[in-house]
Amino acid sequence: MRSICLATLVGSLLVSLTLSVVAADRPNIIIIYTDDQGFGDASCLNSASGFQTPNLDRLAKEGVVFTNAHSPDTVCTPSRYGLLTGRYCWRTVKKTGVLNAEGPCLIKNDRMTIASLLRGQGYDTAMVGKWHLGMQFPAEPGSRDWSKPVTDMPLDKGFDYFYGIPASLNYGILAWFEGQYAKVPPTLFTAKKKNNRHVDYRIMPPYENSPEATEKKLGVPGMEVAPDFVDNQCLTRFTDKAIEWMQGKAAATSDAKPFFLYLPYTSPHYPVCPLPQFHGQGECGGYGEFMIETDYHIGRILQFLKRSGLEENTMVVFSSDNGPERSWVQRIEEFGHDSSYIYRGGKRDIYEGGHRVPFFIRWPDGIKQPGRSWHGIVGQVDLLATIADVVDAPLPSNAAEDSQSFHSVLTDANAEYRRAPLINHSSRGRFAVTAGNWKLVLPHGKSTVELYDLAADPAEKHNVAAMHSELVVGLQKKATNIVLNGRTTPGAVQANDTGHWSDLTWIKKANYVTRQKKAE
Repeated sequence: MRSICLATLVGSLLVSLTLSVVAADRPNIIIIYTDDQGFGDASCLNSASGFQTPNLDRLAKEGVVFTNAHSPDTVCTPSRYGLLTGRYCWRTVKKTGVLNAEGPCLIKNDRMTIASLLRGQGYDTAMVGKWHLGMQFPAEPGSRDWSKPVTDMPLDKGFDYFYGIPASLNYGILAWFEGQYAKVPPTLFTAKKKNNRHVDYRIMPPYENSPEATEKKLGVPGMEVAPDFVDNQCLTRFTDKAIEWMQGKAAATSDAKPFFLYLPYTSPHYPVCPLPQFHGQGECGGYGEFMIETDYHIGRILQFLKRSGLEENTMVVFSSDNGPERSWVQRIEEFGHDSSYIYRGGKRDIYEGGHRVPFFIRWPDGIKQPGRSWHGIVGQVDLLATIADVVDAPLPSNAAEDSQSFHSVLTDANAEYRRAPLINHSSRGRFAVTAGNWKLVLPHGKSTVELYDLAADPAEKHNVAAMHSELVVGLQKKATNIVLNGRTTPGAVQANDTGHWSDLTWIKKANYVTRQKKAE
């Protein structure tokens, strides 16, 4: 009997060990994505910050800080496309700017996303927050039938669950959507109203019954809004729903699966609208209050993971979609707080302040030597390939074309990891390429080439292109190959979604057409 019990115990221990190894290979994954948060808006990265972000600082202290991380673009839509697909958005039909709330989704149904990859690996997947990649609504404004479903939206792109809003708040169709339906349909109308805590605007009641009534009262035709929608409820509602969804997964007692949560917040994008309980906190006005509130909700996510016993094997990725909105200049003058930190420019700009963003990863079970920084280049486009490595999933040749896994950086503090040249892209369509410490801003329209040594000149004050003509030629060739090959990574040439376009000032149309034919 003793031998049988011993054998049973040993067997149970082996099973337990096996399960723990499997679990360590397949963590829960959460991507928290803020909106217009600059590099200097995390207190652990900016000693002169006008506010503290203790929960972001905790992610940094207990994980890896990537100090040279970049968003795929310098505005919302293209960065979100690149993050989820591992492919640069300028390869699509969207070359500049952002989408409206309504329209065909930029992610095609056959395009792999982080969500579809993980769902194929047995994960439960959810998206809670701001989408801004396009979705199709029933009929046209004025003839909506909100009993019909929204289509071409997150549930068609690999997500099992969706709760959120279609786009930035200034684009309208504002309602709390769950699944394919608005919980309360956006049957009223409104426009931007004065914000007493910031230089921007508010979206809050009272609302009007028609666009005409809105124009009469506020001076412009109205955008569609639900009666129960209030801008300052976004962060609370998104965090509540995210925790509610995760709670259901944590409570599963049989056939439990790992989960993936994509949580794109609306802050600190306009409207800057902190809840009253955060008023007066920090030393950076309403913006600082809004960042403090954002940090608070991130803390709620971390608290949930701890009390649910999930924090050890949950990978939490945090970053922002681009640099800070133009009011960053005013914050320097008024509060001494620089949202771009030491970097040049902000949102929409090709310079570092437009796309160098805070980027932290915390994963207690998977990261070796947490509390360290990695100073090499990484891009948010690299998350898909990295996550594929984490879950040991193969990537087809026509997916994640610009995504290079940095998994080794998480598991080895001394990893010999070097990223391929990284493309940066401005909202107006200008390109730059960074390889090592050198960044080449490519010619665009009448603007000529610029070269910066980011190691010696991180603020990009000194254009040294005239002094390093060979470097200019070499970097331009690297950028050209990335564009023409339809990919950054090794593999078969892939087609971009369009023919040659005018922003490719430095690439001849004939050369572009010739190379793209190889992908057909």
